[in-house]
Amino acid sequence: KNNGLSAALVSNLQDVLSKRKVGNEEKVGSDGSAEEAPSTSDSVDVAAVEEEIDDSRPIVLVTNGDGIDSPGLVSLVEALVLEGLYNVHVCAPQTDKSASAHSTTPGETIAVSSVSIKGATAFEVSGTPVDCISLGLSGALFAWSKPLLVISGINQGSSCGHQMFYSGAVAGAREALISGVPSLSISLNWKKDESQESHFKDAVGVCLPLINATIRDIEKGIFPKYCSLNIEIPTSPSSNKGFKVTKQSMWRQSPSWQAVSAHRHPGAGNFMSNQQSLGAQLAQLGRDASAAGAARRFTTQKKSIVEIESVGVAGKTDTRVKKFFRLEFLAKEQEHTDEELDVKALEDGFVSVTPLSLLPNIDSGSQAAVSEWISKAL
Repeated sequence: KNNGLSAALVSNLQDVLSKRKVGNEEKVGSDGSAEEAPSTSDSVDVAAVEEEIDDSRPIVLVTNGDGIDSPGLVSLVEALVLEGLYNVHVCAPQTDKSASAHSTTPGETIAVSSVSIKGATAFEVSGTPVDCISLGLSGALFAWSKPLLVISGINQGSSCGHQMFYSGAVAGAREALISGVPSLSISLNWKKDESQESHFKDAVGVCLPLINATIRDIEKGIFPKYCSLNIEIPTSPSSNKGFKVTKQSMWRQSPSWQAVSAHRHPGAGNFMSNQQSLGAQLAQLGRDASAAGAARRFTTQKKSIVEIESVGVAGKTDTRVKKFFRLEFLAKEQEHTDEELDVKALEDGFVSVTPLSLLPNIDSGSQAAVSEWISKAL
């Protein structure tokens, strides 16, 4: 049966299952009756069946904020595999989580499914980029202890300035840094009606030398420590003016909350994000149906109460008004004059490289160290 798994992975899986079967054969009790073998989970430990890793090649873990099918991630992974220098592993969100910031989903079951990406070991996760990196580094998913480098990207849209606080891609790299793993976050300054999907391949070509230099110098122990690098690639990657070490600016996109008509059906996606998974939408519809059922039952009992676009609360005679809103981020034009800021460098056609620390502000020593390393590496 074609289950989407490689032959080697299936072989390892069968071997693990056969060993479990031998270990769990029914035992005969003192009364001669067969004792029931202890039950085992239907799912097999992923780490136990993972394909063998070539220890001679450094491990690179890739995630992103736009989802595992996004052209930025696909182009990056394909290029890393083509290099043939690394063991490439992918653990990325199943759907778009680009503005999820540093959010996690504790207390909820996270679904993980294998994905076919030629030359890489890949999984899609029903959580956020931070969930992906936290899980990937936990030892529960992959057989190795930790990768040499985490790369988060390539994100569609700038993560300059205060957008870094919203960015799921930057958060994935930050989570790696929290866990003590060097990381890079990469974004393409995507512009509507100007950018093309092929620009992601150009962006990979721009940042690949920096990725290779990062891995090389991590192995040598000379890569700047205690900071992650946020790499912003200009809209036309192939015509960039070179790399520039920058500082985080105060730039941000303008949040715009739009009221959405409550008379529109939820299933039409008018107030539910069109980026939600089908499961999330079905769950929401289920909750809405349950609420509507409770409201009808309550209305039957209390003939004097009529619910209009609200949910009745049992035991109360009042109603609660339900309204719907949608958040969008709008491009914000503003003038920047400081040549050292990330957004200014990006506007001027440079590849902006901003060192990010876990501290509120990057210290001047780290800034100087990154500047020196960039000049030598490239």
